[in-house]
Amino acid sequence: MSKVQSGLRYSAEHEWINDESPAVVGVSEVAADALGEVVYVDLPAVGTTLAAGEACGEIESTKSVSDLFSPVTGEVVEVNEAVVADPSLVNSDPYGAGWLFKVTVQSEGPLLSAEQYAAQNDASVA
Repeated sequence: MSKVQSGLRYSAEHEWINDESPAVVGVSEVAADALGEVVYVDLPAVGTTLAAGEACGEIESTKSVSDLFSPVTGEVVEVNEAVVADPSLVNSDPYGAGWLFKVTVQSEGPLLSAEQYAAQNDASVA
């Protein structure tokens, strides 16, 4: 069973975001487990303005290619170069070293609590 990290909020599309400033965005363990072995990530460039709910990149695994959606509207201020160089970090540490990008938040899209997200995805809260 996949774990959902408490203290984070989640989009229905499986991205997580924290409450820091700038906010850190990644994909949940639920998504990482469903994708399988992640082999490539395409992240938005620093300076890109994102719109909540819109595609902003891709995650490719040995099974499929999935769009990455922004959980918020704002500007990308940093990308995780370590995960670009080693996409397997998304699988091994989705809530830590596998984070994807940081964004200054202007507004939020619809977000779920860890408990709500876990209930919708047959996962447990850690």
